[in-house]
Amino acid sequence: MAASSSRGGPFHGGAAPFRSRDGLSTRQAASSDEIQLRIDPMSADFDDEITGLRSQVRQLRNLVIDAASNPTLWHYRLIEQQMTLIKAQASVKNNIRKLNKSIIKNGSNHIVHVVLFALLCFFILYLWTKVSRR
Repeated sequence: MAASSSRGGPFHGGAAPFRSRDGLSTRQAASSDEIQLRIDPMSADFDDEITGLRSQVRQLRNLVIDAASNPTLWHYRLIEQQMTLIKAQASVKNNIRKLNKSIIKNGSNHIVHVVLFALLCFFILYLWTKVSRR
């Protein structure tokens, strides 16, 4: 049995088996989701093998837990960002409303000042071009 566990046997179709350590080898199961282990009784390293398998199972379990919780974390972050965006939009809307009320209440003299300043700049530019040609 030890000779067939180190070389390809009838369970493996002549191919070398997957081995984790001496004494354990895998063989093909009836369905593709199952793995069967054949234990060689000559090796007394079972405790270390079981400890190693337990640590691998624990790592896989932690990986599955992280993978399951990660989308929910992204979902909560997305909801939080959407709420922040909604609050920002509401505050901008309120500030625009207040600005419009103040413009209506105080008048829009600042627009008249901007237009007069632009006309003054164009007039000065016009005079400067006339003087520089002479």
